[in-house]
Amino acid sequence: MKATESTIIQLKRFFNKISQKFPYIDEPVIMTDIHLSVSQDTGELLAFDDNDNEITRCVVDQWINSKEQDFYVLVASILRDVLKQMDDIMDNLCILKPYSFILENDEREHLAELYLFDSDIRIIGGDLMDGLDNDLNKFLDNLLKD
Repeated sequence: MKATESTIIQLKRFFNKISQKFPYIDEPVIMTDIHLSVSQDTGELLAFDDNDNEITRCVVDQWINSKEQDFYVLVASILRDVLKQMDDIMDNLCILKPYSFILENDEREHLAELYLFDSDIRIIGGDLMDGLDNDLNKFLDNLLKD
């Protein structure tokens, strides 16, 4: 599934509504992540904070009754692309860093971390500690060789 132009426009409008709820100030005071819940049946996309307070919602017409087998993987990719395009806006939310955009299904089960914003780094998709075990094992092997 490739996102249509109208889907991209809808998603940008959706993320702009989130940014309006957390306007930039010099000293952020809110500590939360943004949880995105999407329904394959209705195409509804909702944003929540950590306390399950709804921030905004929209219906993405292209996603209504989608029959895609890997629907959530495709949606995650589309959402990451839009977040990446809107990096300047999303990086300046009035939220204490680090904060993440997290994708959930319509039953609010965690599916993927879409984007992590921190003071110095951005992680698009994947986990912050992904591959850490392998890196530590390689480091220890090299250290023990000496």
